[in-house]
Amino acid sequence: MSLFWRIFGLNAVVFGAATALLLWAPITVSVPVVLTEAVVLVGGLVIMLVANAALLRIGLAPLDRLTQRMTTVDLLRPGQRLPVDGHGGVAELLRTFNEMLDRLEAERATSSARALSAQEAERRRIAQELHDEVGQSMTAVLLELKRAADRAPEALRTDLQHAQETTRESLDEVRRIARRLRPGVLDDLGLVSALTALTTDYGTHTGLSVYRRFDPDLPPLEPAAELVLYRVAQESLTNAARHADARRIDLTLRHTAAAVVLDVTDDGSGMGRASEGAGIRGMRERALLIDADLDIGPGPTGGARVRLTVPLPRDAA
Repeated sequence: MSLFWRIFGLNAVVFGAATALLLWAPITVSVPVVLTEAVVLVGGLVIMLVANAALLRIGLAPLDRLTQRMTTVDLLRPGQRLPVDGHGGVAELLRTFNEMLDRLEAERATSSARALSAQEAERRRIAQELHDEVGQSMTAVLLELKRAADRAPEALRTDLQHAQETTRESLDEVRRIARRLRPGVLDDLGLVSALTALTTDYGTHTGLSVYRRFDPDLPPLEPAAELVLYRVAQESLTNAARHADARRIDLTLRHTAAAVVLDVTDDGSGMGRASEGAGIRGMRERALLIDADLDIGPGPTGGARVRLTVPLPRDAA
């Protein structure tokens, strides 16, 4: 039934009931109208309006649910669908809306995959250039400074040694940035080694106490899944260090019968009512690429907790 006929039918029921009451009720209308007759007519009108409003509320309830879902739907949280019962115009509208969400989520996942793939390729290129070009140039400068310091008179040797230390620290920083852009250890030694190096690096450079725990005999994962786990852990550590005023971070990687679960918790101030920024939305986009579930909320003892649940391939589950 179309929306027009649904509304027409509801009104027809109300008006028909009111007409039947007027036909068979023992009520007459005098001229001029008597007070008791006016009270009865006004009361009947009120009852008719209330009945009409109640029936319209019931009949148009699916549209209210549709309006609410349209204002709150988020493509980064897939699966938000409306229940569809029956047939007719309203049911067809709800089915069309659900199909539209299916298409939008599929297109969003495809475009996000392309964008993140391009981003990772650019990260890899920049990291390679930092390592090969900038790193080697600074290494050459460091060697020249050392030779100059060895031949320089005593008055200049201290200054050259100070410049040498500054160059060495800058070289270490360039290498650290290159590792964050594209962790070569992830490709060479695997996820556990990459997360170990990541947590050690954050603990050294931020002063945070970072504790890690990995289950033994973790099942093998696809390279894309390992990269998503690494990036989510990296973003979680960055958020805790920059925004949460945390002092301690716990990172665990465990597995169940059907999934690998990454947990990153901190003892900071938590998110509160702050809206999700680009970093968290980026984590959600990455999770969608591998059909993983990302949950961000308060930690068990305060602070924030990021949990990424990556389903195992069927042959590994």
